Amino acid sequence: MINTTNGMISTSSSSTANPQSPGLKTYFKTPEGRYKLHYEKTHLSGLLHSAHGKTVTQVTLAHLKDKPAPSTPTAPTSSFSASSGVRSAAARLLGAGNGSRALSFVGGNGGSKSLSGSSRIGSLGASSSSNSITNTNFDGKGTYLIFNAGDAIFISDLNSQDKDPIKSIHFSNSNPICHAFDQDAKDGHDLLIGLISGDVYSVSLRQQLQDVGKKLVGAQHYNKDSSVNSSRCTSIAWVPGGEGAFVVAHADGNLYVYEKNKDGAAESSFPVIKDQTQFSVAHARYSKSNPIARWHICQGSINSIAFSIDGTYLATVGRDGFLRVFDYSKEQLVCGGKSYYGALLCCAWSIDAKYILTGGEDDLVQVWSMEDRKVVAWGEGHNSWVSGVAFDSYWSSPNSDGTGETVMYRFGSVGQDTQLLLWDLQKDEIVVPLRRCPPGGSPTYSAGSQSSHWDNVSPLGTLQPAPSMRDVPKISPLVAHRVHTEPLSGLIFTEESVLTVCREGHIKIWIRPGVVESQSSNSESMLSTSSKDKPLLSSKVGSSSYKQ
Repeated sequence: MINTTNGMISTSSSSTANPQSPGLKTYFKTPEGRYKLHYEKTHLSGLLHSAHGKTVTQVTLAHLKDKPAPSTPTAPTSSFSASSGVRSAAARLLGAGNGSRALSFVGGNGGSKSLSGSSRIGSLGASSSSNSITNTNFDGKGTYLIFNAGDAIFISDLNSQDKDPIKSIHFSNSNPICHAFDQDAKDGHDLLIGLISGDVYSVSLRQQLQDVGKKLVGAQHYNKDSSVNSSRCTSIAWVPGGEGAFVVAHADGNLYVYEKNKDGAAESSFPVIKDQTQFSVAHARYSKSNPIARWHICQGSINSIAFSIDGTYLATVGRDGFLRVFDYSKEQLVCGGKSYYGALLCCAWSIDAKYILTGGEDDLVQVWSMEDRKVVAWGEGHNSWVSGVAFDSYWSSPNSDGTGETVMYRFGSVGQDTQLLLWDLQKDEIVVPLRRCPPGGSPTYSAGSQSSHWDNVSPLGTLQPAPSMRDVPKISPLVAHRVHTEPLSGLIFTEESVLTVCREGHIKIWIRPGVVESQSSNSESMLSTSSKDKPLLSSKVGSSSYKQ
């Protein structure tokens, strides 16, 4: 089995991944229509340095807001346009990054073609030098895919059908493993990059695109030379509304809170952790220290972290198999629960912060209710470890009760079995099985006579063991489609497409049913409101199962 925990690849003799085969379908069916493969993105394999080994690819979606038009002519825009409201789900393994931040979306990214010639060759090492050459053809806006492969970070123009990235940045001493983007950054530094060495950089994405050199420019360096923590970064996220605060999770079970406006090299020390099995928070002694706080979450690695959209809650999943949900501002554990087996690898919030998805080594997708503080459904459909989960906040479903409350959710999962699964979760169908299901059969459900275990709500701050499967409803996937030949590492939903990525750094963009391609000259007129203003649910969609 292939283990992509923390972005590292290892193998074991018990692999259950499907063998590679040619002839993958370029579409998959859903009740609302066909999702079609629109185009693909990848890296130039010649730019990867095999001596540095491999890391699992994660993807971050980044939208640069419009800036005043430059005085020099810009390059032609690309041919594919898309509407507003893209949500980053990066996720970190992919689950990671701040998967719930709302992003806007514009048409073709100007200057993409002109960049491709000189800036595809990445740098050897990272530099904060400001003596850089400006690319005058970059028009200061656009939507980009940021992804890692081997010892490099690659940047691709999402709205261009060119497979190759427009820029690559190589790191000479360590491999990048996680990243996050904040479109609301006020001082220009909007991109975070975490490395296997534990080092963290914050940079301006716009500045990287404007520079035609081969170096990471204008970088702020944190945890330099492992001054705070020597274990690898596993996940990184901006704090929503945090005015430049961000958190970095590590493989030793610690999470650090930084402020980007403070000196990255400022001295910061924390007391020895007295009990490795207990959650604890320590704050830096001095006002100039950075990081400003250390959260000891668990023994073993933190595999993925995700903030709720308003930044109230922080969810973490780890090597010990536990989901933990914290009140971020109060620095308190709210609730949590364990997987049925093995580590949890990924997590994601619903846009209304009512549900959390988790996936991991038990091959299951679990749906956790914040209101009930427990698992309310588990999804069975993957044949290997679940490596990425995400809610589709752009999918429309019915509102039958007239209260405006969401009654159905669409979410997706990807796994090391190379499959993309889509699921529908309807609130009135979350019921308790009456009895255990026979081998190969389906359990019988009942809305009444629920067990005392089901009715109980755990006390605040309690970590629950895995519940009996007879006490938790099982759901089946709406769609199961093999989308790549390599194990998958994550997915992202946008308003017009679904993005899937495999561990080797190949990204596929699947266009939604009914989305019509248009010329980029019309892209400005197609701009709509952001996802915060977009109604989540509006029309009924069937729930029959479509398998490829």
